[in-house]
Amino acid sequence: MARPRGPRFKLSRSFGVNVCGHPKALKRGAKPTKKISEYGKQLKEKQKLKAYYDVLEKQFAKYVEQALKSNENPGEKIILRLEMRLDNLVYRLGFGSSIRQARQMVNHGHMLVNGKKVDIPSYEVQVGDVITLREKSRNTQLFKDNFAASNVTYPYLEKDIDTYTGKVVSRPNREDVPIEIAESLIVEYYSK
Repeated sequence: MARPRGPRFKLSRSFGVNVCGHPKALKRGAKPTKKISEYGKQLKEKQKLKAYYDVLEKQFAKYVEQALKSNENPGEKIILRLEMRLDNLVYRLGFGSSIRQARQMVNHGHMLVNGKKVDIPSYEVQVGDVITLREKSRNTQLFKDNFAASNVTYPYLEKDIDTYTGKVVSRPNREDVPIEIAESLIVEYYSK
């Protein structure tokens, strides 16, 4: 399976935003920006969104194509589709300390969705689905520490620390998604 494997901190510094979710990512500060063209701004926003969710170009292009065909606002639709990926929700619930760790947890079969093992990181979770850490995996100290330490809450997610579960209560609104993106530039980039 292909995955982005480049230097994450360097990527965060070039965007000036912590896209990898690591606390030390911007420790050296952001790179100074040069004058950038309109196309360059659009490309940078697209690259930034891909880096936030750690997806490759081909998969990202499919999300964009589906969003452009829908009747909803395409910019918001792209972000909300990416937000409902299983690996991202595992990260948001605090099972993994980074999106990469969350993806690995899903790939290795540590997560259950509605009681069934799902090992596909791009699996689209629906409203009402319950995401649980597998019974065997609850003995792993790293997973316990991650889940207990994460105290960030999102209005579209419910978290139960005692049973190691999280539930998708509603579809997220654009305001609820904690990323700094100008989605209109991404839509312009793909509308050419």
